[in-house]
Amino acid sequence: MMTSTAATIVANKVATIHYILSDDTGATIDSSRNSDPMPYLHGGGNIVPGLERKLEGASVGDRVKAVVTPADGYGEKSDVPPQPVPLSAFGGAPPEPGMPVTAQDEEGNHAQFWIVEVTDEAVMITADHPLAGVTLHFDVEVMSIRDATDAELEHGHAHPGDGHHHPE
Repeated sequence: MMTSTAATIVANKVATIHYILSDDTGATIDSSRNSDPMPYLHGGGNIVPGLERKLEGASVGDRVKAVVTPADGYGEKSDVPPQPVPLSAFGGAPPEPGMPVTAQDEEGNHAQFWIVEVTDEAVMITADHPLAGVTLHFDVEVMSIRDATDAELEHGHAHPGDGHHHPE
């Protein structure tokens, strides 16, 4: 008797989903519908906690609608105003609003920031995710579910395709 090893979404499964994310007004914020579906490692903290909880136990073909509060999404907005960083501190690609930036302090601790505004002299950054304070409305379709590979479990996220690293 054969049993499916990937019947439902539970911890250590890689689920591939199509999603449409919208705000309270119904405006689309993001969608995978015009590209490949998105794989994620369930239980790996790769998606917002409120959506991950709603997808627990879902099966291939299920449509899941989830309304995720800021506390279970990208957090509430802080009262900290954006801080300026000299434009000269950014090498490589020119910074653009909405881009994530990782900063490192003297002790080697990393922190995530987002670019809010770019002027001729400075880049204004904030610790608030661009969707902080936003209630998220997800419309998700489960496309596939499979066991995570050892490498995915070790790395804490899904790898494209079959989950294995392949040399280029």
